[in-house]
Amino acid sequence: MTHFAIAGLQLALPRGDNLDRIAEEVRLVRRRFGWVDMVVLGELSCFGPATANAQPLPGPAEDAFAAMAREHGLWLVNGSLFERDGDTIYNTTSVFAPDGSVAARHRKIYPFYPYEEGVTGGIEPTIFDVPGVGRFGLAICYDIWFPEVVRSLIWRGAEVILNPVMTNTIDRDVELSIVRAAAATNQAYVVSVNVAGDLGYGRSCVAGPGGEMIHEAGEGREVIAVDLDLGYVRRCRERGWHGLGQPLKSLRDGPQHFEAFDRGPAASPTLRALGPLVQPASSLTDKDGADARAMTQKGGKP
Repeated sequence: MTHFAIAGLQLALPRGDNLDRIAEEVRLVRRRFGWVDMVVLGELSCFGPATANAQPLPGPAEDAFAAMAREHGLWLVNGSLFERDGDTIYNTTSVFAPDGSVAARHRKIYPFYPYEEGVTGGIEPTIFDVPGVGRFGLAICYDIWFPEVVRSLIWRGAEVILNPVMTNTIDRDVELSIVRAAAATNQAYVVSVNVAGDLGYGRSCVAGPGGEMIHEAGEGREVIAVDLDLGYVRRCRERGWHGLGQPLKSLRDGPQHFEAFDRGPAASPTLRALGPLVQPASSLTDKDGADARAMTQKGGKP
């Protein structure tokens, strides 16, 4: 079996408890698209971006998703929710098999610092197998911006990267380019599912192993149902996309050892010189900004 059908649910959700709404949307997908094997939600779809809603895993929300997966006989990726582990909070995706069991949990490796305050990053790339189909990798939102994360998933055998997203900023267009680049350079499918409505700007997308855009959604509610062919991924890796580049083989066969990976990012003088990871200050709070504000208050031009 090489074909596997995924429905990305780009839902226009409010802040707060969305579990009942999500359950109904999953029910509608099963009714309309009986051929779908997996449903993927956007990041933090369950409760929104408030860490006050964090709960332990396993917990009530996971139980609700397990029941959905079991009821409909689907693989289900819950987007993510905030996980409380003692005094620590993670942004965690859970994957449920059709029998309702938890097949994988992924803690977001790169929270969107400095904005995702109070959230601790995970340390381990996460893959899981769909028996008889292939291997899948997880990258939550900002994780996809780090090629090291995606390459680690590919190194572990992933052929499809699932990327739940909550993007409500102007850089969603940039993320579309990153998704295509990640797909092309790693010869894999990338399924990037954003939220819509109050929580996000939509524009979910699916890219193929040549970087081709299979579908880009609009900004509102949309069900993105696609039939992926993992045999196509394997053929691209073996022969190149349309007989062209074979980057994974070139990477494997090359004699290079890259200093950035051997020694680690913290060893780079350039990266160390960038300063602390903090939110940018208003231009009115630095010296030049303060002088400009003073001039404006006096009626002059800065």
